[in-house]
Amino acid sequence: MHPIDLFNPDHYVDVRRPLTEASTLPSWCYTNVEFYQREVETIFLKHWNFAGRLDQLPNIGDFITIDFFGESVIVIRGKDDVVRSFANVCRHRSARLLNGNGHCRTIVCPYHSWVYGLDGRLIRMKGMEGTVNFNPEENSLRELKTEIWAGFIFITFSPEIGPLVEYLGDLAEHFEPYQFSSMRCVRQKRYDLECNWKLYIENAMEDYHTATVHRGSIGNQDCVPVDTHGQWNAIHLEAPATIAVLPEDNTSLPHIEGLYGLAEQGTYFSVIYPATFFATHQDCMWWLQLLPQGVDRTTVVIGSCFPESTVERPDFESEVQKYYRRWDKALSEDNAVSEWQQRGLSSSMSRPGRLSDYEPGVHWIATVSYTHLRAHETLRYLVCRHQHEKKK
Repeated sequence: MHPIDLFNPDHYVDVRRPLTEASTLPSWCYTNVEFYQREVETIFLKHWNFAGRLDQLPNIGDFITIDFFGESVIVIRGKDDVVRSFANVCRHRSARLLNGNGHCRTIVCPYHSWVYGLDGRLIRMKGMEGTVNFNPEENSLRELKTEIWAGFIFITFSPEIGPLVEYLGDLAEHFEPYQFSSMRCVRQKRYDLECNWKLYIENAMEDYHTATVHRGSIGNQDCVPVDTHGQWNAIHLEAPATIAVLPEDNTSLPHIEGLYGLAEQGTYFSVIYPATFFATHQDCMWWLQLLPQGVDRTTVVIGSCFPESTVERPDFESEVQKYYRRWDKALSEDNAVSEWQQRGLSSSMSRPGRLSDYEPGVHWIATVSYTHLRAHETLRYLVCRHQHEKKK
């Protein structure tokens, strides 16, 4: 197909039909570089993106760096205790400033030793004394809008986007019982995968595959959609006890105190658009951070969070190993099937397939409308709110 046809809305008519009449996205949505670049420009650069947890930055000068969709970002705690985000690019000749995670008193460029404060201000630039009309104040690091909800850090590249609380809608109301702010992230693990970012989030948001892909680990799961408002969707699995350990494992770790409603009755599996996944159980939560690296490359980071009081228990270190076993085993299965699916989508024989009523989460993600408004105009990113269809 010629690239000019990729964004014709006529190609997505079947995608936007009701769930049991709908088809999947065309394969080029997962394999075409031009399509991916348009997603970067109109989705990732214009919406809120999950960046990490506050407890990753406990002290002044602590920083993390995030690399996704061709951009690198520094998230750092300043001397005033404020967490800020900056483009990881020196204002002199664009060298990358920091790598990985760590601690620093100032941000020093490794190329020509320009020095920036923790607030991004340029404070030393030896050798620029003879440069005409050079103003240090105009050469601070480029700051990105940063907001925090319940201990989670979100950033955006768009100065026009509205507040995070409006973006999340009623997510905070649903998740208030978990008291995320009082949790501690006890482990992070990352995987570099050969698959498109949408494949992974689609897999996370459907239970149709669990009886097959996870038959040797977590087994079959049967979820129902949750009515939501805002840039997120959820399905819920009713279960009297945590499903964050393997079925053969029992755990002595307690439920979170004060749970009520759906939080007390089971597990939420949720997508925060565009590319963040939360699994919230009665005793813990874990998140998946999807960092697109290319049309067929995605870094997946899993973070595991427990209440502070649970982490301080004497039996925590032994009990948490059961949770790690569950996450490591199930995610390795999801990783493998996502890469397997990517290979199939790359075939010239790949065509859109019909969705089952076990896949409302896939439909939600697919019906994110890719609408080509006019020539040379960017795509509009809309989360389509079709009425949720419960499984028969």
